[in-house]
Amino acid sequence: MVSVRITVLPPIRNRMVGFFGPASGGQPERETPMISVPHPIRCLLPIALVALSPLAAAAQEACTTYTVQAGDTLGDIAFTAYGSYNYQMIFNANREAIANNTNNLPVGLQLILPCEDGRLTADSTLNSVIETENERFEENRSEDRPYAPALKFVTSNNWKPFADESLPGGGIYVQMAATAMRRGGNDRDYKVDYVDDWDAHIDVLLPTNAFDISIAWSKPDCSKMDLLGEFGVRMCTEFVFSVPMYEVAYSYHTLVDSPYANARKFTDYEGARICRPEGWAMSNLEVEGLVPPLVTFVQPKSPMDCAEMLLNGEVDVYSIEIETSTANFEELGATNKVALNPAITSFNTHHFLTSKNNPRGQEYIAMLNRGIEEMRASGEWYDIVATGLADFNAPTN
Repeated sequence: MVSVRITVLPPIRNRMVGFFGPASGGQPERETPMISVPHPIRCLLPIALVALSPLAAAAQEACTTYTVQAGDTLGDIAFTAYGSYNYQMIFNANREAIANNTNNLPVGLQLILPCEDGRLTADSTLNSVIETENERFEENRSEDRPYAPALKFVTSNNWKPFADESLPGGGIYVQMAATAMRRGGNDRDYKVDYVDDWDAHIDVLLPTNAFDISIAWSKPDCSKMDLLGEFGVRMCTEFVFSVPMYEVAYSYHTLVDSPYANARKFTDYEGARICRPEGWAMSNLEVEGLVPPLVTFVQPKSPMDCAEMLLNGEVDVYSIEIETSTANFEELGATNKVALNPAITSFNTHHFLTSKNNPRGQEYIAMLNRGIEEMRASGEWYDIVATGLADFNAPTN
């Protein structure tokens, strides 16, 4: 039995967000996750660090393999290949090859530049791995399953393309949760509710076991507790995170004529008013030393509020997941008024979250971990991400 129900509660602390469960919750400071690359990419990784190859594309074009030249950045490569500084798709296809070198790409590194719809090569198709894995699951599914209560997921709307009831399957992260319940030896019923108040998730809904898992939150770097704010410390001490389900590139948008548009390191943002919505963590900025009074944090209710405040000159920098900010400015018809900093690259990992008060929380996280790991190994993880982004970026959206 699988059900999806929409619930809207009165804001418990006036926090209505929409992206990784926030950010706040969602928000980790980046930790280095152990992420497997889907098998279509894995076969290409042995050539990823070799010197320039005759087969590597000299130009930065979609549907090719490109060899990094001196001075290249992910943002510059993305702009040449796709006309946008949004490099999330390149990162998704080359996670292991890029590793921790996001701000200093090695010369000679070969990068897969996916097709604009997310396919890894021109002759591959989206959704094919998903279909294959679904068929395999149904063929091997036991008809005699012991009863177990449905696992209760909670997420929020307004966090496209990751979570929103209007999206296919409820968004990329909801699809990942649903798929994980059918992978890694799992076969568990579940239900998904949408409660549009991220604070409620961690203040009430998870601690009281009204729900088992929130989709989804960033994990702070808990090895640097002395640098984290109160929220980050609480996330590290009161909740349990799954393995990373996705690693998102965080954007740093300014107006095109802003003095902060030329920032080349985090300290160049000194004095800036930095906007992130309520519910989005600041931990990745905190560990870089960007804390009050060096900077001013502005936290309105939604990502779109930040985008509008930047355009109105009420803040200097808008920082959030690059897919979300890009969609905001496209919806506002303002892409020509803002500049995405291609030089400063920051990544946050997103995770399923449970409360340490939940007696079955560790069991549920272990189930989700097994599912995610199998999805990565089979290539289904990449297929879900690429298909979800392609659907979201289709002209009809």
